[in-house]
Amino acid sequence: MTGATAGAGTGGWSLRRRLLGWLLVATAILGLLALLDTWGEALRTAQGVSDRVLGGSAMAIAERVSVDLTGGIEVDIPYSALEMLASTAEDQVFYRVDGPAGFITGYDRLEVLRAQDGLAFRDSSFDGTPVRIATLARQVSTGEGWLPFTVTVAESTRARDALARAILWRSALRLLGMILGAALIVWITVTLALRPLDRLGETIADRSPDDLTPLAAQVPDEVAGLVGSVNSFMQRLGQALGALRNFTGNASHQLRTPLATVRAQLGLLRDGVTPDGLDKADAALARAERVLAQLLMLARIDAAAAHQALPEVDIAAIARGLAGDLIPEAARHGHDLGFEGADRLMAQADPVLCAELLRNLAENAMAYAGPAATITLRALQTPQGPVLEVEDDGPGIPPDRLADLMARRATRVDSAQQLHGLGLAVVSEIAGLFGARLEFQPGAGGRGQLVRCRFG
Repeated sequence: MTGATAGAGTGGWSLRRRLLGWLLVATAILGLLALLDTWGEALRTAQGVSDRVLGGSAMAIAERVSVDLTGGIEVDIPYSALEMLASTAEDQVFYRVDGPAGFITGYDRLEVLRAQDGLAFRDSSFDGTPVRIATLARQVSTGEGWLPFTVTVAESTRARDALARAILWRSALRLLGMILGAALIVWITVTLALRPLDRLGETIADRSPDDLTPLAAQVPDEVAGLVGSVNSFMQRLGQALGALRNFTGNASHQLRTPLATVRAQLGLLRDGVTPDGLDKADAALARAERVLAQLLMLARIDAAAAHQALPEVDIAAIARGLAGDLIPEAARHGHDLGFEGADRLMAQADPVLCAELLRNLAENAMAYAGPAATITLRALQTPQGPVLEVEDDGPGIPPDRLADLMARRATRVDSAQQLHGLGLAVVSEIAGLFGARLEFQPGAGGRGQLVRCRFG
């Protein structure tokens, strides 16, 4: 595994562990809420069981209440009724019976609940012991009327609480088993789901550094966007590397001839063979300087291509300013250079690159239009959008030469045409960056060359 791949695997966290951790945290929170609900339900269930037993015991005692010979109430406590309350938790059992005159038998300090012709239940305490109390209100017949009485039965809550805890523990154990089972399922599922990513990582690790072709691995839909971004990045990286190769290729090709000329002229000067060697060496150096400037401009265009947003600039002002800058140089060559067009014309363009586009077209016209040529720079608004034009009345460019001259690398052309071709290559690159369209056609009257850059 490469160093980059190994470093990527030591980021401090694992997707598998993170998913498992979040699952455990979420399940633990839900489990606590479920256990709280289970505890409440267990208490209600245990209390229901306890209340039914208490009610049954109170009714069993009430069935043994009768009227004695004096007309009073007597009760024969059936111990089976109290045995109904016996439990493994060794609960304590309390009872009392009250008649119209008050307490009859049992624990006189036991609380009596208000229960009119029915059962009443309540949690309370007796001698410091938590108890559940049930009071049953009934009437017994004397033959001439009815005597009301109440039966109160109480039981300590040990059995009820033990039942609730047992229900809670069983629920907790089942929930724990579910959590562990879910964690195991998630671990296995995530491992299987991440296998395409592992294969993708192996595919990338096995690639050579020069292989920037798009990845074609089968990945889940959730990772397809990541793979698309990686492919887009590799495409941009390939373009950048291609631009770098073009730049170095152009530099080595275009600078070789003028530098060789300089060396040859310097050798002639050293041998004293030609008196005009300095002029030729100076011209060769000037040509090398211009080639280098063009190559650097191509590099600038490649860098600007990464920024899609272009500002709105006044291309008429750029063309007018450039024409003024070039008039002295045109005059030295005997050319008539001028500007025509709108006072203000807005278009989306980089101002420096736009000026370079016009400069290349104008300088090519000055270099190849012949002596005493008329060169015109224009900025026009047309129905199809803004237009920049450079027109001359020289010999023009043969149509069969345009394809070669528009290429970045002017191969198999003589030294006089190399700079011309490189300049048009710069123009083509800048126009493509602006989304503009270049048009080459004869000038007015079929003479010369008209180059039009149409925006929009």
